[in-house]
Amino acid sequence: MTYAQGRLIHDADSHLMELDDCLDDFFEPGRLAAFHACPGYQAQLRRGLRPGRSAESHADPAFRAGVDAHLMLRKNHEAHGAFIAADRPHALDLLGFASQLVFTTFCLGNFGLDQGDDIALCYAAADAHNRMMADFCAVDRRLLATAYVPLEDFARAADTAKRAIALGAKALMVPSRCPQRHAPSHVGLDAVWAQAQEAGIPILFHVGGEDKMNPVYKLNGLPPVPDFHGGDDNFTSVSYMTIPNAVMQTLATLIFDGVFDRFPRLKWGAIELGAAWLPGWMRAMDSAAQAFRRNETRLQQLSARPSEIVQRQLRVTPYPHEDAGWIVAHAGDRVGLFSSDYPHVEGGRAPLKRFDESLQGCAPAACQRFYADNFIDLMGAGLAPELRRPLLQAA
Repeated sequence: MTYAQGRLIHDADSHLMELDDCLDDFFEPGRLAAFHACPGYQAQLRRGLRPGRSAESHADPAFRAGVDAHLMLRKNHEAHGAFIAADRPHALDLLGFASQLVFTTFCLGNFGLDQGDDIALCYAAADAHNRMMADFCAVDRRLLATAYVPLEDFARAADTAKRAIALGAKALMVPSRCPQRHAPSHVGLDAVWAQAQEAGIPILFHVGGEDKMNPVYKLNGLPPVPDFHGGDDNFTSVSYMTIPNAVMQTLATLIFDGVFDRFPRLKWGAIELGAAWLPGWMRAMDSAAQAFRRNETRLQQLSARPSEIVQRQLRVTPYPHEDAGWIVAHAGDRVGLFSSDYPHVEGGRAPLKRFDESLQGCAPAACQRFYADNFIDLMGAGLAPELRRPLLQAA
């Protein structure tokens, strides 16, 4: 029996755990040396894994003999299919999910290049990432590759989106932080949104592309607080609170400035950014739209209340420790998505159990939307028809 126990479940968040040299084979000639020298890459090396260290351990017969029994126990680089493409289909077989959106780990944030001055290198790194993701996910069509599109330069962003779609990307990931010199709702980016809508694939935000907490908040005169990895690079209780700030501001700007209405068939997703913020944010947008409507033509031209636009076009993944049932009750049952975060340690050993418990009391139709229907709606043409309800088709 699979981890999903025969249920129809689509996974809106899974990851690679790449080794340090993961992009080397995918960079355009002449750019790799500059990338290796950039501070963001060097910082990742200090936090990362030396190439080859875990590759050898995954080939060990004792390790492979324990794959089935330890599927949800081994995390990060020790997980089955974490970085060896040939192993990932077997991991997905054991999980039993109908499909998985696959995100990077090593390249989240694009090494800070979006906030730098070398825009050519910024887009070269994004292209290399996109080639790597397409190559990894090519082993199984259930693995849905996400491609990254920096929003710093209008023409380059459109070209990167075009190349990513041609590679077979099933979703375009963009940062939730604001670009350096223009709003994320700028009409110059309409060429990116138009391509995604035409291809029938969504635009996604993911943790790692948000504004980080001001580090001065850590200077409290008390001993350092370790994160759940034992270091201080990942989230603690205080830095966790800033995670949704940028995506709330960016999404509100996109809605108020009419981007959602200009592309009404385009779906958007907020992945691994939590969802406890969602109901209050929806209500706050409705309040803002009402308060400023008399003076702002853009608000008068909205096709519906902002909360209704959210329910129509936005899908969001709660964390397993959040009360998904409460979120569904207050944001509507067409917004929430299941996610495992496999193989990250943050996803825990029993995400299904935790979501099932928090969804108790929800109608069966609402639970079905959470585990499958909302994902199918989000992915559109990015999810092949035969993958949408494979269990039902088999029956």
